[in-house]
Amino acid sequence: MIDYFTVFTTGGIVLWQKCNQPVPAATVDSLVSDIFIEDRRSAGERSSLTKDRYTVKWTTANDFGIIIVAVYQSLLQISFIDELLASVKKLFTTLYGEELKNKDPEKLPVCKFDDYFAVRYAELEKLAAGRKAAEGPMPSNEDFQKKFTSSDESEDASDAPSRVINSDGISDGVKNEKAAKTPNLSKRGGRRGGRAGPKIRVGRESPFGSSGDEVLSKKSGKKLRKWDTDGSARDVSDEEGPLDFSAGDATGDVTAMGKDSDNPLLEDENVENWGSKTKSGDFILKDLSSEINSILATTDSPRTAESTSGASAALASGFGFFRNIIGNKVLSELDLDKALAGMKEHLMKKNVAPEVAQHLCDVVSKSLVGRKTGNWTSIEKTVRAAMEDALRKILTPSTSVDLLHEIQRVKSANPPRPYVISVVGVNGVGKSTNLSKIAFWLLQNDLKLLIAACDTFRSGAVEQLRVHAQNLKKLTEREGGEIELFEKGYGKDAANIARDAITYGRERGFDVVLIDTAGRRHNDTRLMSSLEKFAKYANPDKIVMVGEALVGTDSVQQARNFNAAFGPSRNLDFFLISKCDTVGDMIGSMVNMTYSTGIPVLFVGTGQMYTDLRTLSVSWAVNMLMG
Repeated sequence: MIDYFTVFTTGGIVLWQKCNQPVPAATVDSLVSDIFIEDRRSAGERSSLTKDRYTVKWTTANDFGIIIVAVYQSLLQISFIDELLASVKKLFTTLYGEELKNKDPEKLPVCKFDDYFAVRYAELEKLAAGRKAAEGPMPSNEDFQKKFTSSDESEDASDAPSRVINSDGISDGVKNEKAAKTPNLSKRGGRRGGRAGPKIRVGRESPFGSSGDEVLSKKSGKKLRKWDTDGSARDVSDEEGPLDFSAGDATGDVTAMGKDSDNPLLEDENVENWGSKTKSGDFILKDLSSEINSILATTDSPRTAESTSGASAALASGFGFFRNIIGNKVLSELDLDKALAGMKEHLMKKNVAPEVAQHLCDVVSKSLVGRKTGNWTSIEKTVRAAMEDALRKILTPSTSVDLLHEIQRVKSANPPRPYVISVVGVNGVGKSTNLSKIAFWLLQNDLKLLIAACDTFRSGAVEQLRVHAQNLKKLTEREGGEIELFEKGYGKDAANIARDAITYGRERGFDVVLIDTAGRRHNDTRLMSSLEKFAKYANPDKIVMVGEALVGTDSVQQARNFNAAFGPSRNLDFFLISKCDTVGDMIGSMVNMTYSTGIPVLFVGTGQMYTDLRTLSVSWAVNMLMG
């Protein structure tokens, strides 16, 4: 298990980190002071350092000015650590390379790298376990078998190594240690040879990485702060103009007073990394696994037959208490009880609801009782393989969902009509944001879109969609897509507005109508009852429920209540799971919602940009849950 993994710039700014176990600050301080400041680098690009009971390995990307560091206990033998460092280097520089070349600290990228790291780590761990299995039984080592999860990320940020790196590049921890051994030669203070520069705090970032906006410890006074659309903040001066643009200009355009260059949502999106067009011209979204593989394929050689067979072997994970090598044994319930108890606990730590985890264990038990294991096959491997199959069956859609094909079919009907998609969900899950992501994807397919603002309750809901529509219009002017907002203000009946929007779209030849709805609590009968009228009036082709990955076990009841709210003859059509970039590998919510309704997950949201939308990769989800 890797205790600490981080990517930081040569100037000392932490871009991203993952902390699984507290690591003494002196460990990383030694790397900075002894290796990089004093330039004691060993031959070759990749090197290692031993400090106390830890081993520190790193690699550098000099062209981009970053250092990638992994820290783990020296007693452990992690065979794939070099390959992991190389993969992270390739992924990180490909995803954020253009921004990293910008030397301005205020313009460093916001690195949402947790999902990419978790996927690649699981793949390499699985391959390593397969190689070990091919060589023979692995020695029992509970420390090595512990799962690499992000559950510890919810702990106090003080557990992560805290480092303050001064302008001279030496961290405070190292300086204090040296100061204890060096007599004070002058009471007038200061290092000989120059004044100490301002300190840059880089050590207490959130567990999900730094935004890259570092704060100077010496403040000249209170400054105005501007929050950008990507969630980052920066101090601004009075000369930059007012921060309140709600009044708009003379035309009522709430975005006209702002500069497009200040809005990262209006920057040119690299759609090649987001999806690709087929021979028929349809723009298809990528899933997360295919994106990672395509990046690594530019340098990785094809996998050999040995590594392929290793990938198909069961992953040697952290269930050391039932890891015993057996062969040709007929399994009984008694043999499986201890293994399944550990498996249930493992799934619950990944946000899988207890009733869903118990159902999965029952399915696995039923499939394995009376079954004979293979030669040199452990109970662990047998249970894990069966659990992977059970998860794959739940997450795999029973019917094909091809939105582009259905839209084209409705578009070519006689008479033609718009294809209607409605978005519903609990308050605050990201319905409007993800509706805009779907709109951006559809605009890549040269479709004419109408967004219906049917959230007439929440203050700012209509204005939010208006800004999204204006941004999308500017982004897709060169692509040929067309988008318009249909709104009637606040306090109106949402069902009537939806029906009027569809009529408006039919009369003006729109291809798709996207309907935004008000968020509502799933246990509020009065609010939920209005959805049946909405479904009757709007009669959408697809009803999408946006569920967030953060919700955990309550997702079961949320999915059931929304699925039953549209009347006896209408149900949800698919789920979009938002905020998957915030939970690491704890993505059990999508299993909960699919199990409780039988409705598939079609999309996952991985950020707040318009291109942060992916189709669900079942293999990726299974790897995350079993990792």
